[in-house]
Amino acid sequence: MTVTEPAPAPPAHSPVPPLAARVRSVGGSPVRDILAVTARPEVINFAGGLPAPELFDAEGIAATYRAVLAEEPARALQYSTTEGEPVLRAALADRTTARGLPTGPDDLLVTTGSQQALSLLTTALLEPGDTVLVENPCYLAALQAFGFAGARVVAVPGDEHGVDPEALEDLVVRERPKLLYTVPTFQNPTGRTLPAERRAAVAAVAARRGLWIVEDDPYGELRYEGARVPWIASHPGAEDRTVLLGSFSKVMAPGLRLGWLRAPGELRRACAVAKQAADLHTPTVNQLAAARYLADHDLDAHVTRVAGVYRERRDAMLAGLPGALPEGSDWTRPEGGMFLWARLPEPYDTTALLPQVVRYDVAYVPGAPFHAGTPDRRTLRLCFVTQTPEEIEEGLRRLGKGLRAGMTAGS
Repeated sequence: MTVTEPAPAPPAHSPVPPLAARVRSVGGSPVRDILAVTARPEVINFAGGLPAPELFDAEGIAATYRAVLAEEPARALQYSTTEGEPVLRAALADRTTARGLPTGPDDLLVTTGSQQALSLLTTALLEPGDTVLVENPCYLAALQAFGFAGARVVAVPGDEHGVDPEALEDLVVRERPKLLYTVPTFQNPTGRTLPAERRAAVAAVAARRGLWIVEDDPYGELRYEGARVPWIASHPGAEDRTVLLGSFSKVMAPGLRLGWLRAPGELRRACAVAKQAADLHTPTVNQLAAARYLADHDLDAHVTRVAGVYRERRDAMLAGLPGALPEGSDWTRPEGGMFLWARLPEPYDTTALLPQVVRYDVAYVPGAPFHAGTPDRRTLRLCFVTQTPEEIEEGLRRLGKGLRAGMTAGS
């Protein structure tokens, strides 16, 4: 008779299966990490991309919620369609059409912030290993989204005005990418704006070579000077291959988490299917409140007031930079938006210097993480909209002291 040995008892506490490889390979947001470290109230924080909270129309927004919940509570608190509330899509279509891009409600998908639109597009368009072209430097959260999709990200060469269309075409021929991602107006992180003639050239490259364009426009309404530049999506050749992203985060309030995408039908429907799997739909009450705000209030007038304040803050930062940054530095002068970009001389390394600078109760975002390719470690991003001119002046004074102390300590 054969005696079978009993199976060994399992350990009392076995490890769980590991996280997905995509999570292990894509890091968190350096901006979010910096904000967590610099949350102390005494810190003057130029790192965040936060709109000025004192400029929110809090009472106007609260009034729209009260009206919606009083007049149609059953609708406001119920599930909604994935595509978005018809009344909001109609209002957004009217605003888009008025700005030179004929748009109907059915051309739009409402998203939970424009960041979700990026995630939906990566789901609908990208297979692991596909190539994505981006600006250099590029919006950080876009790099995260493409990283989670397993895409290969390649930076398009450019200059102080943005993407070089000839370099773009060369890369499209060589790399066969799925899409180009761009923030052509008051770009994050540089604040630069792509000129009209380059937008037309980018549209022509996409038409000629077969390329999706994802045109992200969260800042375009925050113009302080100069003339508005038409969207890439409005140029001939781009009609059937450009996705335009918009958001209320910078012009109404980011806590509403309301964005939208305008896309050709097949891609828009694919994004709707992806959204069904993500969150079913964007919160109904937020959509109805935003639609009510557009009906009862003058959002354009509110944005004009906000832009006036932001212009004063930009000017205060531009006035203070020569005394704060070391000789040999240069920086952008944005015509709108929320950010400017600075480059320090050799041998400054803004990542290495940040811990020393934070000791002086001021913070910035190092430029290295914004680069898809080899980073320029001398660069940094400064947000100028959250602080008053007086706070900006003091923050730049601290920044100058911190940079000098950091270089002294490292020498």
